[in-house]
Amino acid sequence: MFDPSIVLSTFGLVFVAEMGDKTQLMTMTLAHRYRPLPVLAGAFAAFALLNVLAVVVGEALFRHVPREAVLLCAGGLFLVFAWKSWCDGGDAGEDDGSTTRRGGVFAASFLLIFVAELGDKTQLAMVALAASLGSLESVFLGGTLALWLVALIGVAVGRTLLTRIPARGVHRAGAVMFLVFGVLAIANAVVGDALAA
Repeated sequence: MFDPSIVLSTFGLVFVAEMGDKTQLMTMTLAHRYRPLPVLAGAFAAFALLNVLAVVVGEALFRHVPREAVLLCAGGLFLVFAWKSWCDGGDAGEDDGSTTRRGGVFAASFLLIFVAELGDKTQLAMVALAASLGSLESVFLGGTLALWLVALIGVAVGRTLLTRIPARGVHRAGAVMFLVFGVLAIANAVVGDALAA
C-alpha cells in the first residue's frame, strides 16, 4: 500500500539531492553524443534496479533491527550527507561519460549510471528511509520517480537549467533537506526511547 506522504517526502529528498549531481551530468553528456531514447532507457533501468536493491536492504533492516537503532543510524547518515552536500556545493564531478561499451548506447548508459550510483548518497538515503519507515513500495516509488525526472531533465533541458540555477544552490538545498531528515530521525528515536521507558 502506498503512503502519499512517504512518496512525496522521498521524492523531494532524492530529487533535490540528485539535481546537478554527477549522474545527471553524465546522462546529459550521453544524450548530447547519442540518441536520447536509449540513454533514458538505460538510465531508467539502472535507477530502478538500484532502488530495488536499496528498499530490499532497508526492508530487511526494518524487520530485524530495533526501530530506534535504525532511526539513529539513519539520522546519522542523513547528517553526514548534509555535511557532504554542503561541502561539495557546486562540485559537478569530472566524469564526462563519453566511453561506450559493447552492446550499444542502452548498455553503456545502464552500466555507467549503475556503477556511478551504486553506494551513492541517494541510494544509501533510500536504504535508510525504507529501514526507518518500513514502507517499501512508497520509498521505491518516490525515489524512482525522482531519479527518472532528474534523468529526463538532464536529457531534455539540463544544460540550460544548470546554467540558470547555480549548482551550489542546488547542492545547498539538498544539504538542508538531509539535515532536516537527519534531525527528525534522531528526534523520533529519542522520543521513542523516552516513551518506552
